[in-house]
Amino acid sequence: MPATSTSSSLPHGWRLEHSYAQLPSVFHIACQPRPVSQPEMVILNRPLAASLGLNPASLDDPASFAGNALPPGAQPLAQAYAGHQFGNFTMLGDGRAILLGEQLTPSGGRFDIQLKGSGQTPFSRRGDGRATLGPMLREYLISEAMEALSIPTTRSLAVVTTGEVVYRTAPLPGAVLTRVAASHIRVGTFEYASALDEKPNLQALADYTIQRHFPDATTAAQPYAAFLDAVIERQAALIARWQLVGFIHGVMNTDNMALSGETIDFGPCAFMDVYDPSAVFSSIDHGGRYAYGRQPLIAQWNLARLAETLLPLLHEDAQQGLDIANESIGRFGERFQHHWLEGMRAKLGLSTEESDDPKLIDSLLEWMQRSQADFTNTFRALSSASSATYSPDPAYREWHQRWRNRLTRQTPSESEVMESMQRHNPAVIPRNHKVEEALTAAVETGDLSVLERLLAILAKPYDHAQAHPEDYTLPSGSGSYQTFCGT
Repeated sequence: MPATSTSSSLPHGWRLEHSYAQLPSVFHIACQPRPVSQPEMVILNRPLAASLGLNPASLDDPASFAGNALPPGAQPLAQAYAGHQFGNFTMLGDGRAILLGEQLTPSGGRFDIQLKGSGQTPFSRRGDGRATLGPMLREYLISEAMEALSIPTTRSLAVVTTGEVVYRTAPLPGAVLTRVAASHIRVGTFEYASALDEKPNLQALADYTIQRHFPDATTAAQPYAAFLDAVIERQAALIARWQLVGFIHGVMNTDNMALSGETIDFGPCAFMDVYDPSAVFSSIDHGGRYAYGRQPLIAQWNLARLAETLLPLLHEDAQQGLDIANESIGRFGERFQHHWLEGMRAKLGLSTEESDDPKLIDSLLEWMQRSQADFTNTFRALSSASSATYSPDPAYREWHQRWRNRLTRQTPSESEVMESMQRHNPAVIPRNHKVEEALTAAVETGDLSVLERLLAILAKPYDHAQAHPEDYTLPSGSGSYQTFCGT
């Protein structure tokens, strides 16, 4: 991929390129971060910095993470995109984020480096372009938890405070997050290109995305159809991984679906405690559009919007292009089911495939819903030697016996099954009450120790031996929980 600018190998390790800036100018606008009055480092992700080829010892100055100074070779720009937000189409863009460039890693990777909360851009409309400390720390915390759970995700390199107050429903401390992503190309980016109704721009974006993320599609008989299929496959795998750990994104707008297949934007997200397909935590999701059980359907809906944008590229004949798109979108359910069933078999220690496995899985989930059982703790208990006594409910005992009978029809020993299950069932997740405790301590009193302890626990989610009951037991009287977008 050609570059417009590459810094030499320097002690700090920054090697920024700007391939996205080579796209037609309709997709980006050059703009500078707005300096802040008193930047202070809150948290720096040193392991991530090292993996990016950066020297963590040279990154302690918060100025470059607040926008007051720029890393060597940076060429800041705001990206244009659109999006269906709760089903309604809107022209958007980076209203409070600025892309500094693409870091080339020692292993040959290419990652966007973006400042979030860095001030107004030409896309800010009436917004102030700023972010507050609580939501930025939430994104840092949850994205690192997702990484430890082996779920594709954007990452957080740093959070700094700005020394300034940001006004939302109350005055709050301002902050800037540095986000790392395989790219920030979204379904909404293609919707933006489609809305401009200029095929050369759409084709340039598609060719760039294929080259950056799906190079195998270039040799396919129908490259754009292969591209669409590849995006669908990645999204099916991603959403299945969300479902397998009870993650609820909260705002699955098309501008929050990254074509790289990463989880992006952690505003009103949460992890489900009690199993409930209708679970919704986001304060703005009044109709349950993005409920836990609807996430696969919404993903398919979003991908259909992507397919619509690609129609001019799929075939010169409009009907044939539509047929290709419909055929691809129709495969999403099958691919999601494949990844989900594969994951559920692993969670239950099933190393072989039997036709009745879906019934076995569904009956467990139905019992969990009726009993208001904790999603994570149920699978954690099944991964232990005491699974038979997890619940005195006769319905659970009956299901447990069916499951044990199923395990006898495969070769791994009981200890091997338990070891395998513990590798696929987290003992700890970002419990909502724990997340709130950490954020409250950090924002209200400046105490980062609670956050740091939680990060350390979440870094090893599959370490069942070290998991403490305090980290996975729900507090008595825990009830409804609500998350907020944080914008």
